[in-house]
Amino acid sequence: MEVQFLAVSSCDVAGSVAKAKKESSTLLAKRFLMKLPEEQRVGIQILFRRSEALQEMSVPLLRPFLTSSATRILSSQRNLVVRRALSTQSKRSNSAAVAYAPDYEDSTSGQQGHDSRAPAPLNSEQRKFLDGALRVNQAGELAAVLIYAAQTPPVLRNNPQLRNLMKHMHDQEAGHFKTFNHLLAKHRIRPTIMYPVWKVAATALGWGTGVMGREAAMACTEAVETEIGNHYNDQVKALLDWVAEAEAKGETLGEEMKELLATLRRIRDEELEHLDHAVENDAKQAKPYELLTSIIRSGCRTAIWISEKV
Repeated sequence: MEVQFLAVSSCDVAGSVAKAKKESSTLLAKRFLMKLPEEQRVGIQILFRRSEALQEMSVPLLRPFLTSSATRILSSQRNLVVRRALSTQSKRSNSAAVAYAPDYEDSTSGQQGHDSRAPAPLNSEQRKFLDGALRVNQAGELAAVLIYAAQTPPVLRNNPQLRNLMKHMHDQEAGHFKTFNHLLAKHRIRPTIMYPVWKVAATALGWGTGVMGREAAMACTEAVETEIGNHYNDQVKALLDWVAEAEAKGETLGEEMKELLATLRRIRDEELEHLDHAVENDAKQAKPYELLTSIIRSGCRTAIWISEKV
C-alpha cells in the first residue's frame, strides 16, 4: 500500500511540474504576442481560422490565444509562413515608435481630467479615405443582410437546428448596417451608386448558396467574412497610423475618431465571429470548396474596389 501511495504521489508531483512549466511557457508566449502590432495578430488569426484542424499544430503555445475557430491548423507550409512572420514582426516591434495594443489607449490616459487639446482636423487624403471606407462598409453590410435573408429559408428547410445561428448573424449584420447608415449621414457621405446592383447580386448569392446546401452557405460566409475581416483590419490600421501621427505632433484626433476606431474594431471582431461559425459548421465540406470560395472572394474584392470609387 505504501509503495502504491508513493507511486501515485510521484505521478502527482511530475504532473504538477509539467503543468507549471506549461503555464510558464504560455505566459511568456502571451507576453510576446501582445507586443505585436494589432494588424499582424489579426492577420495571423484570420489565417488560422481558414486552416485545417489544430490538433497537431507545431506551435502549440499559440492555442490559448486563438478564438474558437482555432480548432483548425495550418499546413506545414503555412506554419513556416507564420513562424517567419512572427520572427520578422518581433524584430520590427522592438524598434516601433508606437505599440499597437488590442484596445486603443490615448497617451493621456494616465492624466486626470479632460484632454484640453483641440482635435487635429483631417487632411484631404484622410477625408478621402474616410469617405471611401464608410461608403464601402455601408454597402458591404447591406449585402451581408441580404445574403443572410436569402440564405435562411433554403438552409433551414433541411437544417432547422441552425435557426438561432442564422438569426444571430443576420441581426448582427442588420445592426452593422444601421451603424454605417448613421455614420454616412453624420459625415455627409453619399452611398455608392452601385446600390441597386449590389442588392441584386447579394440576394442572388445568398439564395444560390442556400439552395446548394448548408456547407455551401457556410463556405459563402467564410469567404465573405475573410475579405471583410481583412478590409476592416486595414481600416483599423489606417486610423491607428493617424493616431500615431497626431500624437507625434502633440495633437489628438479627438473623441469622434476614437469612437470610430472602437466601432470598427467591434464590427471587425463580430464579422470574424461569423467566420468562426461558418468553419465550425462544415464550410470546408462544400463542393467545390476552392472554386466557390475563390469566386466569392474575388467578387468581394471587386465590389470593395468599385464602391470605394463610386
